[in-house]
Amino acid sequence: MDTGAPDPRHDPVHDINLCPFVVGAWARLLQVAPTLLASVEAELKLAGLPPSQWYDALSALDRAPQDSLVPSDIEHQLLLTQCTTSRLIDRLETEGLVAREINPDDRRRQTVRLSDTGRALLARMWPVYAAAIERHVGRKLAGDDAKALIRILEKLA
Repeated sequence: MDTGAPDPRHDPVHDINLCPFVVGAWARLLQVAPTLLASVEAELKLAGLPPSQWYDALSALDRAPQDSLVPSDIEHQLLLTQCTTSRLIDRLETEGLVAREINPDDRRRQTVRLSDTGRALLARMWPVYAAAIERHVGRKLAGDDAKALIRILEKLA
């Protein structure tokens, strides 16, 4: 009985022959990134520190001119959704790590500025974060391997 729906096994659009190494690389990327992140998160938590996403947001602000960014810049730098970014900024503000500033020329626009408390948290988090990165990545990749991995991953960005 012909239902009119194309059979994907015989549809030329779906006849894609992927190299098994490409499929394997994709699978490893999907496995490794969350595993590494979970290890780093566990170490931050064990040290009584907030999640790496907080560090990443505060660090982005620390690198920015005048220690401030608009929320959409944070969203893009951290690869977050608008909703997640908004909630993250709310939590950081509640903890006194950032301050929101309304643009006097356009009250709909705001900037997020790193506070001294946020800068102090960055300084406390970095040694734990760096040690976790060294333990889970640095000890497993020699400098040349790390450079090669960066070069390869940049091709995917």
